[in-house]
Amino acid sequence: MEPVIATNSTHPSSTTTRLPPKRWSLDSWKSKQAWQLPEYPDKDSLESVLETIESFPPIVFAGEARSLEEKLGQAALGNAFLLQGGDCAESFKEFNVDKVRDTFIVLLKMSVVLLFGGQVPVIKVSHSLF
Repeated sequence: MEPVIATNSTHPSSTTTRLPPKRWSLDSWKSKQAWQLPEYPDKDSLESVLETIESFPPIVFAGEARSLEEKLGQAALGNAFLLQGGDCAESFKEFNVDKVRDTFIVLLKMSVVLLFGGQVPVIKVSHSLF
């Protein structure tokens, strides 16, 4: 795993620091500070739901993640454009197939405009409940 490079670009004499790679594990998310998590009073139900989710196949496969990492590198070099969109604040009540389809169509239309306008590949990333 390559080391992460952190840059302080807000300072005129921007500095770059090499950070050691972080170890990922299935429970590593639990050590992160979260600012907007709901409270789950029934811990047994929470554990049951987490066990159910763990039994599902991955949403994103390793090859897709590696491909995205490569493409994001191209965007960082100015050779591609990153289009990120979605509705990360929607409730589960609002989640349905029509909303997913409509958001997907909007992102595709936006990417076509950006592709022709910018003359560089467009990397499409969606963040939502889908």
